[in-house]
Amino acid sequence: MPESQDGYWFVPHAFGIGATPVTWQGWALTIGFVALSMLAVTKLPNRVAQTGVLVALILLFTLIAIRKTRGGWRWRWGGRG
Repeated sequence: MPESQDGYWFVPHAFGIGATPVTWQGWALTIGFVALSMLAVTKLPNRVAQTGVLVALILLFTLIAIRKTRGGWRWRWGGRG
């Protein structure tokens, strides 16, 4: 797995918006997000608590991913840059 020399954990998708993890840190963040989301859905007592925790996890994951994506997040049409 390539190590990021510039401190970025994700690279942007070629089409659309979003990013893919490319370092162990990006993969750890993604796996941790999925694990915590599954735990929240299965262990929290009611839908309101589940929804609140999931919204917080999604926001936190998204903010970190945006900050750690090379080139940032924007809509891409497959061209370079």
